[in-house]
Amino acid sequence: MKELLGDASDRAIRYLEGLDSRSVAPTPSAVEQLRAFDEPLPVQSTDPAETLRVLDEIGSPGTMAMAGPRFFGFVIGGSLPVTLAANWLAGAWDQCAGLYRGTPTASFVEEIALRWLLDLLRLPPECTGAFVTGATVANFCALAAARHVVLKQAGWNAEADGLFGAPPITVVLGEEAHPSVTKSLGLLGLGRSRVVKVPVDDQGRMRADKLPAISGPTIVCVQAGNVNTGAFDPTEEICRRAHAAGAWVHVDGAFGLWAAAAPSRAHLTAGIAQADSWATDAHKWLNVPYDCGLAFVRDPHALQAAMAITAEYLPTESDYRNPADFTPELSRRARGVEVWAALRSLGREGIAELIERNCEQARRFATQLSAAGFEILNDVVLNQVLVSFGDAEKTQRVIKEIQEDGTCWAGVTVWQGRTAMRISVSSWATTDDDVDCSVAAMVRIARR
Repeated sequence: MKELLGDASDRAIRYLEGLDSRSVAPTPSAVEQLRAFDEPLPVQSTDPAETLRVLDEIGSPGTMAMAGPRFFGFVIGGSLPVTLAANWLAGAWDQCAGLYRGTPTASFVEEIALRWLLDLLRLPPECTGAFVTGATVANFCALAAARHVVLKQAGWNAEADGLFGAPPITVVLGEEAHPSVTKSLGLLGLGRSRVVKVPVDDQGRMRADKLPAISGPTIVCVQAGNVNTGAFDPTEEICRRAHAAGAWVHVDGAFGLWAAAAPSRAHLTAGIAQADSWATDAHKWLNVPYDCGLAFVRDPHALQAAMAITAEYLPTESDYRNPADFTPELSRRARGVEVWAALRSLGREGIAELIERNCEQARRFATQLSAAGFEILNDVVLNQVLVSFGDAEKTQRVIKEIQEDGTCWAGVTVWQGRTAMRISVSSWATTDDDVDCSVAAMVRIARR
């Protein structure tokens, strides 16, 4: 075991040390080499060291360098060294982090991490939270709590009686709501299409003045950090109107919620603490390993009512909370360990510095690309930049060649009818030099 784990560590370290000098996207030959994995299931056992060698030598070259400093395709932070190390240690512990009595370390560390997160993100201290896989499941959990409450107010128990015959729930969201929200609504039986969509402005912000009249069981979903522009819905005004009518307000803040931790960006989150539930990802701006989503709910009883589990064989009696009472899963890994490690290592000032630096690097991208003659389509308020290189055909061609060049990687999007390249800056490893060499490659390719 010692030799095998040591070999794995050496291979992982070599991989990480090589990220800065390799092409961000895998080469066509490396992708073609992946076909070597396609073999019949072995009949006999194989030496574990040989299996690890094959995985590394064939698999590693075929990966996208998402852990490196010049991947800007999605809001994906590379893993901070301390979070990767904590992830390895927690993996060795192999804890099924559902019940406190079964896994006290994992459960207790998670509880501390949740308390620190509420403080850092400026959310009400009475909230509870859940560690889940990502923003989709975080939205799912928070909206399940919302469903419980709005139907309970109407005299209906959704968990016991299902939705057959239940009072209808109106769901209100902006025209540019992220698909993880609509997917969650579909999973909850509320419908992906059975929603009221509110018009947005030229930055993708929901227009509070266009909110419909609210009556009966209603959930209003707002966005903190538009996936294209980084813009924030006017949550304070929306909360005021929605709460006056008895509606639940949920915030999808997959990456934007972290703005609350940065002094120069905290104003963007005005009014967000007035909402009833929130969803975010730690594997985005906190830079912990995949997967790590977070759901927060102001009313702990609402989330527990939607998620709790019990059985005769489960040791559920405890003086501390059982994580499985707040998540869809009973069996899951101890995600809270690496979050705790990130928070303890960076501290409030380190997290603020990381977010502030990435936001300034996004501005650096926009300033240099604009100076080179290319159109920036959004107000760069956070970490997202939209750039057009001309018409849709030319922009797509330029993006394809940038991706093939390998200096950096950014993706294509279509936003409010315009085809653009979307640059997302969210990695602890990105330096100003990484931005400058990426811009140089973008400009060189676009002009060619």
